[in-house]
Amino acid sequence: MTAQPARPECGGPGTALVTDASPFKPPLVKAVFRDVTPMHVSRTAAWAAASVTRTVLAQIIDGARRAAAQEARKKLVPGDLLSAIDRNVELEVGSGWYDHSPTFRGLTGVLYDAEGVVAPSRKRSRSRRPSAVAGAHRFEAGVRKLLRSQGVTAVPVMVRDLNGIASVFLTDLARSAAMVVREGGIKRFGTVTLMMPGEPDPPPLPPLDASLLALSTRTGDGRTVGRDDVLAATTIQLFGDLRQRALTEAREATRNTSAD
Repeated sequence: MTAQPARPECGGPGTALVTDASPFKPPLVKAVFRDVTPMHVSRTAAWAAASVTRTVLAQIIDGARRAAAQEARKKLVPGDLLSAIDRNVELEVGSGWYDHSPTFRGLTGVLYDAEGVVAPSRKRSRSRRPSAVAGAHRFEAGVRKLLRSQGVTAVPVMVRDLNGIASVFLTDLARSAAMVVREGGIKRFGTVTLMMPGEPDPPPLPPLDASLLALSTRTGDGRTVGRDDVLAATTIQLFGDLRQRALTEAREATRNTSAD
């Protein structure tokens, strides 16, 4: 496999540190893809997915680090994670993990039955089918590497949350990439509009730039997930500055990588 080129640190306020290669390696990425699709995953697709996942987790850790710094701490706690997401809605990814973590309890809503009684929590499935939640531990080494790259540590439950978010996000990305292959492109892009009650409707969103529109139609066979399929899936899963950053870094990470 071709070695990844070193990338310079991206400066500017609100940005996270950029490492020279993703801590989430292609074998792990391909294992996640195998859990959701029988399609072949090219090398460039695996590197792109690894890069996108790294970008997302690095930004989440950076937000949590900033929250902890306000209390002069370098050890992250779950409250820092909530603060990071609360301050930047773009970081609300991997939400499938939220139902499984005490950190997010009370934020995902309380379910009531037909009689108005609080419904009990869902029982864990006995299915043998691999799940993003069950496989979250596979991401711990990469998460700890990202924490070290930003000069912080985290309490065990915080590490577990970051593992889970990474696992669920990459699983969602894999599903979206497989959908792009099956459907021959994408019809929707990840967007969000923040509004307060009583406010007038916001102005229409600006048109998408050519680089995003180019991902709306794919070429190639229907049996292989390629780099552009992962980039297209990224536009579904992410939005705003985080999406653009993830796309830019994934393109850079795969610039010198062979296709298969």
